[in-house]
Amino acid sequence: MTDANLLGGPAPTHLPDRPDAQAALDAGTDPAEVAAEHPDFSEAWAALAERALAAGEIVAAYAYARTGYHRGLDQLRRAGWKGHGPVPWRHRPNQGFLRSLAVLGKAAGRIGETEEYERCRQFLADSDPAAAEATGLT
Repeated sequence: MTDANLLGGPAPTHLPDRPDAQAALDAGTDPAEVAAEHPDFSEAWAALAERALAAGEIVAAYAYARTGYHRGLDQLRRAGWKGHGPVPWRHRPNQGFLRSLAVLGKAAGRIGETEEYERCRQFLADSDPAAAEATGLT
């Protein structure tokens, strides 16, 4: 399977690899340390957001997720994304952005931001249905 869009739509966007930041997270470094060292690394913000959400710290989860989401949007735009088109889940560097988007949606739903919840849910599904399934924001 390829990421090619057979319908002629925009090409999938792939964020660049971040080997140092990724290695730090994979080695078990606290995501807060990774975010401080690599503040534009969405996966660290996503990990912080997921941890906060799991602990019931909804406002913190929302804030961490929003940071990871915006850092990811900046990188998507630099990678040629024009505001629409596939952002494949299976490309590991994309997952931090997609996970941040999912937690942002979940936290928005928990604080009553229904419209933002729906926007995040739709954005995630439009980016890659596999991301919506993997993150539980369907």
